[in-house]
Amino acid sequence: MDLRRVMLTVLLAATAGSGRMRCAAQAPPASDVPPAVTRLAWEETGYASGPDRRLHVPFLERRDFYTYGWLEAGIGANNWGSPFNGPVTLADRAWQGQLNQFYFVTERQADGSDGWDWGGRVDLLFGTDYLFTTARGLDAYRFRETGVENVASWNFSKDYGLAMPQLYADFARAGFNLRFGHFYSILGYEQVPAVGNFFYTHSFSMQFSPFTFTGFLGSWQPNDQISIYAGIHNGWNNFSDPMRTDAPWAVRNMSYPGAGSTAGFLGGVDFSSSDARQTLSIMTTTGNERTILGLRPEDGSLVGNRSLISTVYTNKLTDRLTYVFQNDNAWQFNADVSPGNAGQPTDLAQWYSFVNYLFWKFNDQWVGGMRLEYFRDNNGYIVSAPIRNESVRGNFGYWAGDFAGNFWELTFGLNYYRSKNLVIRPELRYDWFAPNTPTTNRPYGKPLGQRIGAAGDQLGQFYAGCDMILHW
Repeated sequence: MDLRRVMLTVLLAATAGSGRMRCAAQAPPASDVPPAVTRLAWEETGYASGPDRRLHVPFLERRDFYTYGWLEAGIGANNWGSPFNGPVTLADRAWQGQLNQFYFVTERQADGSDGWDWGGRVDLLFGTDYLFTTARGLDAYRFRETGVENVASWNFSKDYGLAMPQLYADFARAGFNLRFGHFYSILGYEQVPAVGNFFYTHSFSMQFSPFTFTGFLGSWQPNDQISIYAGIHNGWNNFSDPMRTDAPWAVRNMSYPGAGSTAGFLGGVDFSSSDARQTLSIMTTTGNERTILGLRPEDGSLVGNRSLISTVYTNKLTDRLTYVFQNDNAWQFNADVSPGNAGQPTDLAQWYSFVNYLFWKFNDQWVGGMRLEYFRDNNGYIVSAPIRNESVRGNFGYWAGDFAGNFWELTFGLNYYRSKNLVIRPELRYDWFAPNTPTTNRPYGKPLGQRIGAAGDQLGQFYAGCDMILHW
């Protein structure tokens, strides 16, 4: 935890002597209101509602900074006895208890309602989920050092390590906000922080989309029903890793537009109904990303545009029933793949998904949920497993991919609010895969990830798991 002490020291030094801020946030009071099941709920500090914040640092609070967090731990397993649960993440290890997230947040919220105001936030994550949030050049190695994207560098073992998924500053005034630094993606319904999700496991849509961006993001809220976002980032899960124009893994097609740049666009719009019972979010990111051509440095890489459009619709149908729909569409040019269907251009990889959620509130303590997802990796380009082997140095080659076909998953879960600071989340899940061809790799069962290129031997999988989240 030395890194945490360093970050807190820097944060304290930056705020020392600044005096009391004019737009002061209120200290977190006690509340019996459980966290709401809403998109980006993890971003809401919940000072006026939600769990009690137990961690108090008076020196910071006098300067309107608040520190809080949570602990998430769980266990799950598949019916085949495989040590990994296939492409399922973040609860990826079978029959191994996981401390998924020991999570710290220190933040000051930028108000802006009474003139210019500033804020900032730093997140530190310790646990088995650390490697899913890493960014190259920060808490992951640069690509040229490993030849693999996002290999974690702050790890203590293959299972446990430290990550810094957010480190940013905000400047706000009258509906405008400018964010600079390293921050979570605004695409999709599910997020990395456990407190913002209903289920222990995650959808394929979330798993195979960007987790973090580094750059700046502006937002404007012209009224209570519309929010508009636009900004520039440095690439998917990339902090400071430039596109290589020389060996190793040099870009071969430097004539491609913008081949030497990793800059991309991030933006979209949020709509909500006048009664706030319905919301529609349309977000997109587009920019150049690399395609690795082989396992040897001299194989090089190709650069091409990668774009993703994510649409999320929520509808609170009744006081008890909530419906959520998500559709993602993504593509990568110069992907070095064969067409996945008739008429598809050569070297274009496509993946897309449709996810449906239903949530039913039985009472203040019990909420039930269902998730049904269809995810297509048209060319076997984006899905790989187990990601834990792929993302840890020293396991080079010990995973499998090329799962070209249709993934389905059906998940049932319960959230039991034992108290406003403790939630227990059991779930049952079934996954099945329809391959493009009889010879396509299979993503489930043994001996997945046991040797170079080893895939599973099954097309379907039952999974059962349970975790708990303790706020503090």
